[in-house]
Amino acid sequence: MWWFQQGLSFLPVALVVWSAASFVFSYITAIVLHHVDPLVPYISDTGTIPPERCLFGIMLNISAFLGMATMYVRYKQVYALNPEKSKIIKLNKIGLTLGLMSCFGLCIIANFQKCILYYIHVVGACLTFGVGAIYMLVQTVLSYLMQPEVHSKDIFWIRLTVLLWCCSSIVSMFVSSVVLYSGLYGTNLVQKLHWDPQEKGYTAHIISTISEWSLAFSLLSFFLTYIRDFQKISLRAVVSLHGQTLYNTPQSFGTDEQTLLTAGSI
Repeated sequence: MWWFQQGLSFLPVALVVWSAASFVFSYITAIVLHHVDPLVPYISDTGTIPPERCLFGIMLNISAFLGMATMYVRYKQVYALNPEKSKIIKLNKIGLTLGLMSCFGLCIIANFQKCILYYIHVVGACLTFGVGAIYMLVQTVLSYLMQPEVHSKDIFWIRLTVLLWCCSSIVSMFVSSVVLYSGLYGTNLVQKLHWDPQEKGYTAHIISTISEWSLAFSLLSFFLTYIRDFQKISLRAVVSLHGQTLYNTPQSFGTDEQTLLTAGSI
């Protein structure tokens, strides 16, 4: 059995591979069609013009679904391992909520393009990256609280390192974006897809775009740390039949319903 076939480890693997592919395929398509510059465009710029916009949207929507599934499985795993620790249970619920919000933000990014509905797109980016970073923080704290009984110290330090990578990318992107869009280098830069290296603001633009790519891959890298954990978990569905057919009303249900009708309760 291959390592990615053990337990549910295929979930974080699929999330990371599919999400990375959505960025790369959209980038290649946009470059081939000369819609953006080859040197580190914004991720959102590679999903602005058709046909890459269509590919970008579909693939990121699937990524959001994979992210929700991965985060839910992680939530169930932490809960099962710590059924009587109230602090961990509370943090675990907070983490799930933050994770679902981050995935919803990814759907907004996928369906509201930067050059069309900029402010809604920014809201989606804040949910995806900002709330996603807080999700990473909560999971890192959970890893700390569960060591050494459940988690090893190594996995905690790895997650902490990725979290610091993510935070440094956020700070770098925020500062460079504020400088770039402060008005010193012109207006309407949001719509600008092609940059000349000789232009003013090009350095701030490159720092901002590199930071965005770094931020995106730091988030994806965090889910790679789930692989070993997910190898030790599996989910199964239990089917309970309430009748022998799919169209006959069960006898007990019919009797109860008739009783309620007679009594005037329905």
